[in-house]
Amino acid sequence: MLLSEDSSMRIKAEDILLNSEELTRLILDSASEAICGCDSDGTCLFSNPSAARMLGYDDPAELLGKNLHALEHHTRKDGTPYPIEECPIYIGFQKNEDVHRDDEVYWRKDGTSFPVEFWSHIIIREGKTLGAVITFIDITERKQAEAALRKSEEQNRSLLQINNAIITNLTQQELLRSISEALHPLISFDRCAITLYQPERDSFRFLAVEGELLSDYFRTGQEFSRNETCTSWVFDHQQPLVRRDLEKEQQYPNERRLVTEGIQSMCVVPLTLQGRCIGLLSVVSRQRDRYSDEDAVFLQEVANQVALAVQNMQSYQEIASLKARLEKENVYLREELRAEHNFEEIVGNSPALLRALHAVEQVAPTDSTVLIYGETGTGKELVARAIHSRSPRNGRALVSVNCSAISAGLVESELFGHMKGAFTGALERRVGRFELANGGTIFLDEIGELSLETQVKLLRVLQEHEFEPVGSSHSLHVDVRVIAATNRNLGEAVRAGQFRSDLFYRLNVFPIELPPLRERRSDVPQLVAFCLSQFSKRMGKKINGVSRESMENLVNYPWPGNIRELQNVIERAIIVSADPTLRLDRDLMPVAGTAKGLEALEADAPEDQPADLKSAKPFLTLDEVERNHILAALQHAGGVVDGPKGAARIVNLHPNTLRHRMAKLGIKGSRHRQS
Repeated sequence: MLLSEDSSMRIKAEDILLNSEELTRLILDSASEAICGCDSDGTCLFSNPSAARMLGYDDPAELLGKNLHALEHHTRKDGTPYPIEECPIYIGFQKNEDVHRDDEVYWRKDGTSFPVEFWSHIIIREGKTLGAVITFIDITERKQAEAALRKSEEQNRSLLQINNAIITNLTQQELLRSISEALHPLISFDRCAITLYQPERDSFRFLAVEGELLSDYFRTGQEFSRNETCTSWVFDHQQPLVRRDLEKEQQYPNERRLVTEGIQSMCVVPLTLQGRCIGLLSVVSRQRDRYSDEDAVFLQEVANQVALAVQNMQSYQEIASLKARLEKENVYLREELRAEHNFEEIVGNSPALLRALHAVEQVAPTDSTVLIYGETGTGKELVARAIHSRSPRNGRALVSVNCSAISAGLVESELFGHMKGAFTGALERRVGRFELANGGTIFLDEIGELSLETQVKLLRVLQEHEFEPVGSSHSLHVDVRVIAATNRNLGEAVRAGQFRSDLFYRLNVFPIELPPLRERRSDVPQLVAFCLSQFSKRMGKKINGVSRESMENLVNYPWPGNIRELQNVIERAIIVSADPTLRLDRDLMPVAGTAKGLEALEADAPEDQPADLKSAKPFLTLDEVERNHILAALQHAGGVVDGPKGAARIVNLHPNTLRHRMAKLGIKGSRHRQS
């Protein structure tokens, strides 16, 4: 009975074992992962069908008894095998450690290889490693996906670099060089080029050529007709073109030129902008079958950005050209302004005027505030321009403001600007005169006419160098030099409460007083000569001189309107004059001159005094007018002809021309040098 029971139990145990082994075999055979086992020497003990299939065998039995290390894998990327002592699984045996790797290559029976990820789990019994169960999978698709991802990232980085090149490089060669550097890691080439279409000549021109392969023909600036190159096909169809074997596929003269240079393959893509092709981007290589359709797709993405870069570059060049033209025009306008408002054309050499001009020379190089006093018509703005032109700020604007010409309600807006909506009619932001003058000079003419409220804001600008536009709560900082002018006595205005004392003392840092014309009568002949030259040229009239009687009247007239009134009188006289001799009738000259004024002028005159006052002639000749003008310039320059303060600069002539005229008129420059 007991024997029967023991036999029954043994049979059941054997069935369980058999069923367990069968179950295990079923599991191994159905697994998609490759599973195999080996002993500590690497000899294969078992393998499932997936392992045999991945390794290129028809039956797992073919693997049994073979050394898996020699059969399957190595880790060196160059394909060279390593000894068993370097096998990660073998090393795991020695250290009793499991192993996981995803950087190995397994070899198939036919000699091909594939990347794998494997796990080696060691089998230990009684502290001794008997072998390992190895599981591995083919990760070819994963590696391909990773490679594609890396390539995509590299392409994106390249496109970003090209985008940065578009932003930072606005000249054609720098632009292509930056694009070339960004492309090289992804697309190999020996030369790349940007070609633009010339619609006016129906041709193509190399905008820029970059690369190691130099050429006498394929170079920047070279122009060629449509029928010379395959770029015409790309241009017309707006599609990429790939030549994999140029020697066999050549169709155009320029392609034959490329073959003679050793070029074997090329890729050309269109530069399109808003549906219009403007040119082409091309790369060439001395390697056959170098470019694929995938390369053409990527190069087209690059070309789309290059088209924008070319447009930006062309716009930049157009702007630069316009800027250069405007700068030339600006220089011309500045010369025109100097001709109209020039320190050297502040005509005269009377002691009172020379004192004022000396003060101008002293204060001009500084940043000090200047307050110019003088009657109406004495040339206050001319002096302000002279100060600005000789200051370090002469490269920036001189902004003039006539404070008396602006209505009281708009003074603050005019000076400090206003914000949109600051008041009724403020439809947009307005920049004030102080903001316009930032970095330069502002000239406030008739400063005494400002309201007390505006004077407070002006004081803040002088003290803090900042102001708030009308309707704004934010202050603007400015760096402005202030030159003010007035025909009023500001000291009396302060005492009368019409002008703030603190503003007065801020403005009155360096006062300059311009003398009225009645205090500089000896300058009248020179001023008359200057006005004759200016107005007769402008009106196209030939005026040889002024009659002696008229000159006497001009010298002795008190000129309440000063130089401005003198200019007006001369201009009217030239308009009505019918002959070359200018005579001023009483309706043009309100007060007749007297002999006393003439005698006083003669007493003050230098040795070479003006010819009209020495001569008994009834009028001045043109030579006499010119002689007087040159004599006055020489006296003002201390007898110096050349140099920045010489007489030639004053009369706006070349020094050699002035010397020639002096010799012609019998003037010796040395007689007029100051001792």
